[in-house]
Amino acid sequence: MPPDPEDRPLATAEVLALLRGRWDASYDLRLQRRGSRLYLQVMWAYLEQQSFPLSADEYRQQLEEVVDQLNGLGVAGLVRRWLQETPDRPRLGKALSLVLPDQGRLSEFLL
Repeated sequence: MPPDPEDRPLATAEVLALLRGRWDASYDLRLQRRGSRLYLQVMWAYLEQQSFPLSADEYRQQLEEVVDQLNGLGVAGLVRRWLQETPDRPRLGKALSLVLPDQGRLSEFLL
């Protein structure tokens, strides 16, 4: 059976295009650990805000790190579909959260 094209690794430019295409903003992405679970969060702050604490270069570097970690976890397809399909949108004080499944690699990230 051929691999699902949705499971190909994420690229930083692709994630940025998904964020901008979906919500017209370059939202901040974070990996957050709570207990033994790992979450991908789309924060309410975004690059285009005057008060955003990162420069464009710092934002891109941070996004690259998150994308690399997501690819390392093997959840590219899940994240891609979620960013395309979630009915919610980030709002002030409320991040969007996706529980990342443990595929045997979470212990590498849960130090």
